[in-house]
Amino acid sequence: MSTPEKPSRFALDSFPDAPPEGDRWSSWDRSQHGPAPRPDWVITSLGAVDADLGVLKTGKEADVHLVRRWVPDGTSSPAADTLLAAKRFRTHHHRLFHRDAGYLEGRRVRRSREMRAMARRTEFGKQLVSGQWAGAEFAALSELHTRGLPVPYPVQLDGREMLMEFIGDPDGVAAPRLAAIRPGRALLKDLFEQLYAALTLLAAAGWAHGDLSAYNVLVHATRVIIIDWPQVVDIIGNPQGFAFLHRDCHNISEWFTRQGLSVDGEVLFADLCATAGTDR
Repeated sequence: MSTPEKPSRFALDSFPDAPPEGDRWSSWDRSQHGPAPRPDWVITSLGAVDADLGVLKTGKEADVHLVRRWVPDGTSSPAADTLLAAKRFRTHHHRLFHRDAGYLEGRRVRRSREMRAMARRTEFGKQLVSGQWAGAEFAALSELHTRGLPVPYPVQLDGREMLMEFIGDPDGVAAPRLAAIRPGRALLKDLFEQLYAALTLLAAAGWAHGDLSAYNVLVHATRVIIIDWPQVVDIIGNPQGFAFLHRDCHNISEWFTRQGLSVDGEVLFADLCATAGTDR
C-alpha cells in the first residue's frame, strides 16, 4: 500500500511564466524602439503585460489590433496603463506581391544576392520583401515623427509586429477616418490646410506617402493624423516617385472637392514638386 504524499506548505503555480490577466509579457526588451525623446505614456517596464482587446482594422497587408499595456503592480498612474495599436503584417504567403514592385524601386538592401532575390520574387526574395514592409513603416514613422509630421508615434518593432500610438479616445474608440466624416466648411478648410502643411514637409524630406487617400487620414479632435506608411516612396530615388506623388495629390484633392472645397490637384502637385528634396 502506497504512502500518501504530504501536503505541500506552498501553493504551486502550474504556469509560472504566464502573465496575470494578459496575453503575454511586454516584448519591449527584445524590440527595436522608437525615437527619442520618448513620450511619457510609453511603458518600458519588463514587468508590463500586453492584452489584446480585439481588431481595429483589417487589410490586405496587415491587421491592426487594440492592445492594452499595463503594469500589474497595484498603481493607478496613467504612465502604468496605456492603449496601443498593434500592426501585424502578414507573411509573404498571404500578401499580394504584384503591388510591391513599384514601391520598392529605389530601396536598397546590403547584399546583391538579396537584391536579386527580391527582383526575381523567389521564395527567399518574397520573405525579404515581406520583412521590408514592417521595417520601412517603422523607419518612416520614426523619421517623420522626429520631423514633426502628424503621424502616430512608433513605440517598438518586433519582427512583423509594430506597436504604435493609439489614435482615439481613452475608452478604446478609434478616431474616424477622414472619409467617414462630413465636416462643415470651416473645419474642411482647416483640415486641408493641415494636410497641405504636412505634405509640404514630407515632400521637402524627399518622400511621398505613396497611397494617400481619405482612408489613410484620421481626424482626432479636429487634428489630422496620417497613417499607413509601409509603401512610403523616395521621390528622388524611385524612378516612379513623382508619379506616386502626383497620384497622392489627385486622390486627396478630389475628396476635398467632392466635399465642397475646390482643390486643384495639379496646383498641389506643382507646389510639392517645387519643394521636393529641399530638406534632405
